[in-house]
Amino acid sequence: MTYEEAIYYLEHASVFGIQLGLGRIQELLKRLGNPQHAYKTIHVTGTNGKGSVTAMIASALCEGGIKTGRYTSPHLEDYTERINVNGKDISQQDFANAVEIVSKAVEAMVTDGVERPTEFEMITAAAFWYFANVGVEYAVIEVGLGGLLDSTNVIIPEVSVITNVAMDHMKYCGNTVEEIAVQKAGIIKEGVPVVTTATSPALEIIARTAYHKHSKLYALDHSFDVVGNAGPEDPAAGQMVTVREAYGFAITATIPLMGKHQRTNCAAAAMALLLIARHEKRLTRTAIEQGLHHVQWPGRFQVVKAGDVDVVIDGAHNPAGIDTFCKTYADVFGDRKRVFLFSVLADKDYTHMVQELFHADDYVVCAPAPTPRTADPEKMAALLPCKADAADSLSQGLDRAFAAVQPNQVLCIVGSLYIQGEVRNYLRQRYHIENL
Repeated sequence: MTYEEAIYYLEHASVFGIQLGLGRIQELLKRLGNPQHAYKTIHVTGTNGKGSVTAMIASALCEGGIKTGRYTSPHLEDYTERINVNGKDISQQDFANAVEIVSKAVEAMVTDGVERPTEFEMITAAAFWYFANVGVEYAVIEVGLGGLLDSTNVIIPEVSVITNVAMDHMKYCGNTVEEIAVQKAGIIKEGVPVVTTATSPALEIIARTAYHKHSKLYALDHSFDVVGNAGPEDPAAGQMVTVREAYGFAITATIPLMGKHQRTNCAAAAMALLLIARHEKRLTRTAIEQGLHHVQWPGRFQVVKAGDVDVVIDGAHNPAGIDTFCKTYADVFGDRKRVFLFSVLADKDYTHMVQELFHADDYVVCAPAPTPRTADPEKMAALLPCKADAADSLSQGLDRAFAAVQPNQVLCIVGSLYIQGEVRNYLRQRYHIENL
């Protein structure tokens, strides 16, 4: 199977859309020999920040000389980004090989009358099989959606991590923060410690679940806290963060990710790492601090230079993400005027998001995301409380946005993660930006 054949198989041979439940993935993994039990794991969920936390934990484990797998979703440009070992994405051929192994088990399931797994379940199984095949010692696993019924929720981790809990994916996770918290808390396993940065009322749900599961709970501002300071004038230089455990042990690192929310994410990652370090001697303080310092997680308030223009690329696509973007922008750029390229999916609550995101003096180009799920640019533009135009394509939208930027203004490319692959290719080709 070639890489192209593997992608075609995943996208055409699976159950359409999101189908929550663990029966299919459990059967599939059983037929693969339950590879997820061949190494230790850390499980990470939350409405926002779970990808950053996953990347931070994996980076620190690698710094400790530990062979580490990382599983995340979605990808920005290539499926191979989802499966990573020691900071290196799986090769296209290895990805194809893993999918081929999985496909044989899938077809055997179908022959036996078992329901066909979804695309995400197949990729999850491929990741678990690949990690076992290459001999990783730890794998940091990001939940795809929710937690309780997510395909990744078949592992017994060393630590469970729950970041914030906010309104998103209501169709699948619930219509209140409390209902969504129940889904997130579903990753808590019997006797496994839990780290969370969630606040009330979600925190009460998580605490109650941890109590019933006999799991020690480590909550931000109770068991650990965080303080931070912005870095130098260069907004891409990062920020210094100190995470302090209740008993006085502290981790201090300069992280390259911007915003107060990344301090909170860093706190969750550091606390989880400190728990692992209690029995993993290779995970020293130096390894943790260096791992946090060297973490790479693009597309989340990522600041780059395109000629003389400051460009922010941010995957904010739900109300909590938009709120975080607004606060981070104010911290980094103050009241500098903005031009936006905005694109979002139709199933997102963008009617409310745009009211918070845009100011009366902004100029916004609304563009379609490269997916049938995209919101209509004309409809988006009509809702905005500022001057806005609609583009027929993402590249046309980028052309218009760059043409509109005036000296000392910032170009903000905000919205669905689905647009980031094309955006990054555009910036590489037009402005020769390589550090993306």
